[in-house]
Amino acid sequence: MTHLREEIAHSVTHGIGTILAIAGMGILIAHARACGSARHIVCCSIFGASLIILYLASTLYHGIQHPKVKEILRIVDHSAIYLLIAGTYTPFTLVNLQGVWGWSLFGVVWGLAFLGIALHLSPLRRFSSIRLILYITMGWAAIVAIKPLAASVPPGALILIVMGGLMYTVGIIFYLWRRLPYHHAIWHLFVLSGSILHYSAVFLSMNTYRA
Repeated sequence: MTHLREEIAHSVTHGIGTILAIAGMGILIAHARACGSARHIVCCSIFGASLIILYLASTLYHGIQHPKVKEILRIVDHSAIYLLIAGTYTPFTLVNLQGVWGWSLFGVVWGLAFLGIALHLSPLRRFSSIRLILYITMGWAAIVAIKPLAASVPPGALILIVMGGLMYTVGIIFYLWRRLPYHHAIWHLFVLSGSILHYSAVFLSMNTYRA
């Protein structure tokens, strides 16, 4: 019964995230159109889609209890994290950074995302440590381009980016704290907070256009 209650909490927390992601994507694309660039629209669409995929996959994974279906959704759920990380990088790398830094970081992060998904489709998915290392490496890869990134986004956006990254990272503590009741639901709340902060950073950064 305790497990079922926790799974309900997991599903509800990211169910809320799914609703927010769908609404947020519409608002963000409208904002991107107002900025007057197809690049804005495409990049924001990729980011918005990655949010929806992650939160919907997580909601279904925790909400459906059929063993075989749940195992498939587990792979989709964990793979979606790679897509969200890469999707979050996309607007910043291709709209704000651009150039060598932008395209290089874009290529590296998406390359790691596809590598991570490939690992999840292999027997190596049993090693959760590999997954966590890839998540953290991808998430903080922006540090190598922190100076050009800081110069290409508004100061407030940079603060939001860092805060969002910290939310995701600190949340891992609760993800691993398996003895704590509802530890995974708490992890979900940190993920949701990180997404909201990064969404706000993307929204703010779209006002800074480089032709």
